[in-house]
Amino acid sequence: METARSSVIVAIDGPSGTGKSSTSKAVAAKLGLSYLDTGAQYRAITWWMLNNGIDVSNPEEVATAAAKPVIVSGTDPAAPTITVDGEDASGPIRTQEVTSKVSAVSAVPEVRTLITALQRSIAAAAAGGIVVEGRDIGTTVLPDADLKIFLTASPEARAARRSGEVKGSDLTATREALIKRDAADSGRKTSPLAKADDAVEVDTTELSLQQVIECVVTLVEGKRVAA
Repeated sequence: METARSSVIVAIDGPSGTGKSSTSKAVAAKLGLSYLDTGAQYRAITWWMLNNGIDVSNPEEVATAAAKPVIVSGTDPAAPTITVDGEDASGPIRTQEVTSKVSAVSAVPEVRTLITALQRSIAAAAAGGIVVEGRDIGTTVLPDADLKIFLTASPEARAARRSGEVKGSDLTATREALIKRDAADSGRKTSPLAKADDAVEVDTTELSLQQVIECVVTLVEGKRVAA
């Protein structure tokens, strides 16, 4: 159908554990759109810095090194990829070490400027439309997105989902780590995690993944009809 290929830019924001990635990939696949996980890009630059001896607790050192790695993101929702200097980074960027350091690296303005420019170029090149997920997409990266969605969920629900993803993880520790990450991401001076004024908020606490996907697909299709 022609409507399945009409161009639309969808921004999906929200904290960790709300179902952003699973929802975004499924919606993009269902509607024939490209997909971009912006968090993976920040993880990738963090991983590169850790591997290259950069002191990620030193903002000046991070800023100086920010432009050195070449990050390339594949946008196929069925098989999203990410490489750093030509090396597949999809597995290494998901380690606990990277997870614990990514907020500090992401808070450095020079890093955000570079990655934001990369994200905008990818979205602009997605001829058929794209679903972009992150924490500042609707507010900073793509403020003119056709549809902005902000996913939320209770800390307990988010921790349970994250613990289910990581075998043997402690539920209480996971919840505390999520709350700490929220505070860091929401409190940073540059492009903090925030809901855009014109975003549709979807609380996923009591919803199954399939229900969330259906909700977002309905919102996207409604936006296409209105357009």
